[in-house]
Formats: sequence, C-alpha cells, structure tokens
Amino acid sequence: MTQSEAQGRLPGIAPVSVVDIGSNSIRLVIYEGLSRAPAILFNEKVLCGLGKGLAMTGSMDHEGVERALAALRRFHALSLQARAVSMHVLATAAAREAANGPAFIAEAERILDHKIEVLSGEQEALYSALGIVSGFHDPDGIAGDLGGGSLELVDIKGKDVGTGMTLPLGGLRLSELSEGSLEKARAFTRKQIKSAALLKKGQGRTFYAVGGTWRNIAKLHMEIRDYPLHMMQGYEVETTEMMQFLDEIISGNCAKLPAWQRVSKNRRALIPYGAVALREVLEVMRPSRICFSAQGVREGYLYSMLSKEDQNLDPLVEAADELAILRARSPEHARELARWTGKMMPFFDVVETEEEARYRQAACLLADISWRAHPDYRGPQALNLIAHSSFVGITHPGRAFIALSNYYRFEGLHDDGQTGPLAAIATQRLLDRAKLLGGLLRVVYLFSASMPGVVDHLGFERSNRTDLDLEFVVPKQFHDFIGERLDGRLQQLSKLTGKRLAFRFEE
Repeated sequence: MTQSEAQGRLPGIAPVSVVDIGSNSIRLVIYEGLSRAPAILFNEKVLCGLGKGLAMTGSMDHEGVERALAALRRFHALSLQARAVSMHVLATAAAREAANGPAFIAEAERILDHKIEVLSGEQEALYSALGIVSGFHDPDGIAGDLGGGSLELVDIKGKDVGTGMTLPLGGLRLSELSEGSLEKARAFTRKQIKSAALLKKGQGRTFYAVGGTWRNIAKLHMEIRDYPLHMMQGYEVETTEMMQFLDEIISGNCAKLPAWQRVSKNRRALIPYGAVALREVLEVMRPSRICFSAQGVREGYLYSMLSKEDQNLDPLVEAADELAILRARSPEHARELARWTGKMMPFFDVVETEEEARYRQAACLLADISWRAHPDYRGPQALNLIAHSSFVGITHPGRAFIALSNYYRFEGLHDDGQTGPLAAIATQRLLDRAKLLGGLLRVVYLFSASMPGVVDHLGFERSNRTDLDLEFVVPKQFHDFIGERLDGRLQQLSKLTGKRLAFRFEE
C-alpha cells in the first residue's frame, strides 16, 4: 500500500518552525504543529557566539556573524524541507544591543525571507515566563532565563505573569566583563542582583531555571547523583543542596570528576559563570527548590499564539490523548478507562488531589500504547516510552507513577529490577496508587478486548454480604465474558488492597 502522508503524525495540523537567534547559540526547532503540547519534528543548534566580545567592543563578533548567517541559510532550507507552513524568527540580547545588530538583522531577514522580531528585554522575559506557564501545571515562583548576553527574571503565579526585567548577566558577557576571574564575576553579579527587587517575593517558592548553561549544570548534577531519569523538564533540587553543588562548581572541584566530560566542550567554559549567576540569585531569593525547564522563549512564544481556550487545556492530558490517537487500538477506550477509574477510586478509600487525578487520567490514556510490542515486552516498552517521552505539565514522581502504572498493568502487581530506578523517584503514596491503578486495569481489560462499549457498564459496589467488602457487578448482557482468568485478577487486587472482593453476575 502506498501512503504519501505518515500515519504517525496527528491529522489536522501542519508544521511550524521557530528560529531563536541568541547571544551564544542559534537554534531551529520545527514543531509538529501549533497546539497545546507540540511535538518536535526537528531540532538543531549552532553555537555561533554572536555575543562574544560585545561587552567590550559594542559589536557582535565578526566570525560569529558569518557562522550565524551560514546557519540561517541551512535553517531556511530545513524549514522548507519539513513543509513548515510558517516560520517565526526571534532575536535576543546580542542583536538588540550591538552596533552592527541592524545590519545583521537585515541580512538575516534577506536569507530567511522572513521578518525577524528583535525582542526587548521585557518581551524576552514575558515569553520565557510563558514557556514556564506552558510547561508546568500551576507554576508558582520566579522564572530566570540565563542566555549568553542577559538574564531575564519574572514572577509567575498560575497563568498570571508579572512585569519582567532584564539584567546584563549572560554567561558570555559575565565571562568577558570579569576577564576570567570568578571573584570579579561574583562581585559584578551581586551588584546587578541587588536591583532585582522581585527576587525577594520568591522566598519559599520555586525558582524556574531556563537556559542552556543552567540546564548543563542540572545535567552535571544528574550525572554526579547517578539520577535514574535523564529528563531535564521538571528536574527539581532543594535549594540547600543546589547551593552546595554550585559552590563545588565555582571552586573547580567538579571539573576533576568524570561527569564533567559529559558536558559539551563548548559549554564547559561558561558553566562556572552560570553557577555564579545562579548562586547569587538563590542567595537573594531563598526559594524552597530549583526546578529546571526545557521550555523557554520559543515555547512561550508559540503558547502566546494559541487561543485562550487552547491555552487552558492541560498539556499532559492533551499529549497523552494524542499519543493514544497515534498508538492505541482505541483512543475512545482509553478515554473510557480515564473516566471509569476515577469513579472506582473512592471504593478503595482513595481521595485524589487534582494533580493525582491528572496523572491517573494520563496513565489510562497511555495504557495501550505498547500493544504492537511482543507480549513479553509490552510492560517494559510502556515503561520506557512513558518515562522518556517529552511530556510537560508533570513532575518526575508523576512521570514515574504513570510509567509504573502501565508496567504493573502488563507485568503484574510486583516490583522487579525494571521498576527499581523509577520507584526510587516516586513517593510511596504514588507507588501505592500506581499498583492500585495497574490492578484495576488488569481486571477491566479482560472485559474490553481494548475496545470501547463495555467498561462504562461495569463497576464496584459496596456489598451487603458479611464476607465481602466490594462486589464487581457484571450486567447480564456481559456474562459471556466470564472466564478462568477473571477471578485470579480480582483476587490479586484483593490481596493488594486488603479488600474482600468478588464478582456479582446479575441475572
């Protein structure tokens, strides 16, 4: 069969590309489409160093300009090849501050055949903050985006974004102004941070760290901790631990560790300056934790283009539903499970928080995405697909819950070597919920054959019998589903929950 359009792509949307011209790097990201949880079709970065020497000369580096223009020619061709229906080009600190910035922008616009939006510091802070709003569920704290030439700070509470500010504290700029001295860098940073009064409002809240240099600090921290999930989005560290780690970086001790070699050579030189900037921000703000974000200006810009209705959608649930459309035997059956399990939880004395309910819904939507795998490997494949997918709007413990729920659904309600790493990330409460959800799915899947139309007619009821707590009621029209495996699955759930369970087949 000949098929011109890939079936692994969502219908009804078309690719869009974003070019981000920063002080240190230029990046092209081509997204599957403009949606609440856009998947990335293509992503490429070139470290051009446009801002190199800017602090001293007032102009962008000539070699950096030539590299940037060459990269933009390639990015233009790639965007056309990917069939992007629109291109959005953003430029930040170096382009807006340099004396040769207007000439560079004019030539770049000619190459790209697109207008370039040179963002002000306030606009850059706004889009960076919207990237956090887009990627986190109900964020509460201060976002900081460290680029090569500047640091943007802005207060965020849910979907409310405050007025942002920009400081001349980018990694490249800081390294040059300090002439290679970390002590000078710290003194300069401390002086600049004093003007950031909004940081005082962040005490006890979360600091959302955005930008390549800070993400590399997080990557280094993961390596040294031997953290089992190398997923940057939502990686959290308590403030005291992070400040101690930043001191290790600034002292040079981390550079002696093997983990240091896993950071790209082009980034290593800037990491100590990024550490200085982060250390001084945390010293003033005193947040409860630092949360690293893979989303920033680009994602925030796309989010700003959505309708209010789409902005209010849950990105985790939307992404899970889209993956069900692409990979499940029946997306509607997955949605039935999301509704049904929510109704069943109270029978097992479970009161869900809003966040736990979101995770359960997503787990149900993803419960059938590994069906094409060999039966012996459906559990491990579900575990890997979910743990390593680029979901947003979710914490790392939440990601572990969703992955483990689906592992237990296939492999049984026990732990083994494959569950250990993720179980170490999740809380005990989430681990217990994951097994409960897995147990419920193991029972109800025996009735549905992974297709819709049955699940909504089934359910638990409190029993009038003295020897039972709950009865799983099966209406007469579904009696043909009776089989040997049913009671075994139900008794597994009984043993897990401590509830006395039995089927009741209605006449």
